[in-house]
Amino acid sequence: MQLRYGTNPHQEARATSVEDGGTPLRPLNGTPSYINLLDALHGWQLVREASRVLGRPAAASFKHVSPAGAAVSGPVDAVAAEPYGLGDVGDLTSAYLRARDADPRSSYGDFVAVSHPVDAELADALGPVFSDGIVAPGYAPGTVAALSRKKKDRFVVFEADETFAPPARERREVFGVELTQDRDEAPISRDLLDPAGDAAPPGTAVRDLLLGLVVLRYTQSNAVCYVRDGMTLGVGAGQQSRVDCTRLAGGKTDIWWLRRHPAVRGLAFVPGARPQDRLNWRIRYAEGGLTPDEERRLAEALSGPVTGLTAADREEWARRLTGVAFASDGALPFRDNVDHARRHGVAYIAEPGGSIRSGEVADACREHGIALVRTGLRLFHH
Repeated sequence: MQLRYGTNPHQEARATSVEDGGTPLRPLNGTPSYINLLDALHGWQLVREASRVLGRPAAASFKHVSPAGAAVSGPVDAVAAEPYGLGDVGDLTSAYLRARDADPRSSYGDFVAVSHPVDAELADALGPVFSDGIVAPGYAPGTVAALSRKKKDRFVVFEADETFAPPARERREVFGVELTQDRDEAPISRDLLDPAGDAAPPGTAVRDLLLGLVVLRYTQSNAVCYVRDGMTLGVGAGQQSRVDCTRLAGGKTDIWWLRRHPAVRGLAFVPGARPQDRLNWRIRYAEGGLTPDEERRLAEALSGPVTGLTAADREEWARRLTGVAFASDGALPFRDNVDHARRHGVAYIAEPGGSIRSGEVADACREHGIALVRTGLRLFHH
């Protein structure tokens, strides 16, 4: 497969099958870049596994070889639906809207992955969304043509082969050195979630923790994610320090929750404001700390005054977020991860365990009333 370019436009690139049995993806439209293909390959694996583990349609929004968000089908609230002007939607569309809503600013220009064939509803919903491409195991009649018109006919459309069996060994070349390893096929299932403390998580938390573990398997390490109601609220990827990752993803979780605050929802924009601009301004307003130039431009974008959102307002609203699950791809090395996670509504934690301070981590969970499960499975991904 000839690629549009490599990691950067000045790099020529192509992709070839490593086995005679074919490739997992078939291009139906557009010429992918190197990163597009990586996002499609990782995104397809994530949604396929999430759907198999949880028994529901799954979707992911990928950027730079890590998910900005992932979800299984479920209710779509008014905040998630508003940018797209949608009401009631089917399962597959709901999975994608919930996945994109985790971090919609980062999802701008994403690569979409869905576990089930694309129907007309999802194709229509994706029409105004700025994305690079999509991967799915099939497409309803007319949907490929509709999607192909995006980005001036450059929108990448991949069809995934559900029967493709990858080699048992993976290999890559870096600076003239070839590395090989066994493919990570350790099963992710309910059996991993035996509690380390006194109380087992309820069924909804088990679902969320399992989704978190699947997401982490395809996220650049160090990685953690916050999950609630079958959708990620914040994904932290690729940080050298785990607690930095925990804080980064926790901040995204806070923004997800603050976007539901009446003061943020009540921002009244001038007629004709683009949906993505309205979304970006709500995120910046929720974050706080606007520069003088941002304050001026926000005022110009609004048709009315800004309702103040004080520190006390933020703290009171934050306390309302509860029942969040937190998953880590590696052992929590210090209790500070637990202390920070608790600030973002976390009630359940899944981590491999085995650090020299695992006892302190367990103590912190008991202090905060958090149910801790030790999976014994590290899920690093590079």
